[in-house]
Amino acid sequence: MDAPAVSHVEVSGNPCRVWSKGSGRRIGFLAGFGGLPKWIPFLDALATENEIVVPSIPGFPGAVGHTSFDSHIDWVLAIRDLLKQSGLLDGAPLIGSGPGGSLAADMAAFWPGEINRLALIAPWGLSDGDAPMADPWARRPHEVGPLLCNVPQHWDELKAEPEGANSVEWPIEQARALEASARIFWPLGNTGLAKRLGHIACPTLLIRGEGDQVIPANYMEAFRAGTGGETTIEAIANAGHLAELDQPQAVADAIRAFI
Repeated sequence: MDAPAVSHVEVSGNPCRVWSKGSGRRIGFLAGFGGLPKWIPFLDALATENEIVVPSIPGFPGAVGHTSFDSHIDWVLAIRDLLKQSGLLDGAPLIGSGPGGSLAADMAAFWPGEINRLALIAPWGLSDGDAPMADPWARRPHEVGPLLCNVPQHWDELKAEPEGANSVEWPIEQARALEASARIFWPLGNTGLAKRLGHIACPTLLIRGEGDQVIPANYMEAFRAGTGGETTIEAIANAGHLAELDQPQAVADAIRAFI
């Protein structure tokens, strides 16, 4: 894979990496649990016909500053700044996975005129006491891959330090990403998003891996029922919670067809 272009923007005085690759219609992507320490095949699949822009959420790999935010509205405003500086609030379609999916949904709810289309891969943000989402922070390191991916090796490969890198920063960066998502979504992913879904007016695609062990299937139905615009659900076979890791081409194809 050719490397993406790398730039940086400032959010609350802290640098956040922005990757970009491809040409054509600009679309944005907010990463899932654990962030993106590496460029992944899913992004290459999207970049074949579009310009894919990937800003790093504060605290996720490629960005810092996650300790600056004390409330969910602080996070929402920070993500808006991040997207605006990355050129993604001019009607561009926005994709989000897991935590990034919840934040993308909030962007479309708070500022409905700035998001053209919304594609969400197993978004967080909802809560059901009778069927709670799984708690990835409570898992031991060797249990996280099997929880998140249909093929655990896909998670291990994403998080493995590149051969020969030998950087003391690598494990710190991965631990920081887990802390950042906990700051946004503790306890168990509930941000009160259900109260705001009715403000989402743009067409929305919900994607869920059929083997998702984190987000129950009824969450997708609740999300669809709550939105104010046209919302469809697509299941991806042989994929877990991070469907973009397990089935990058199938997920990219579904999103390209939608946008």
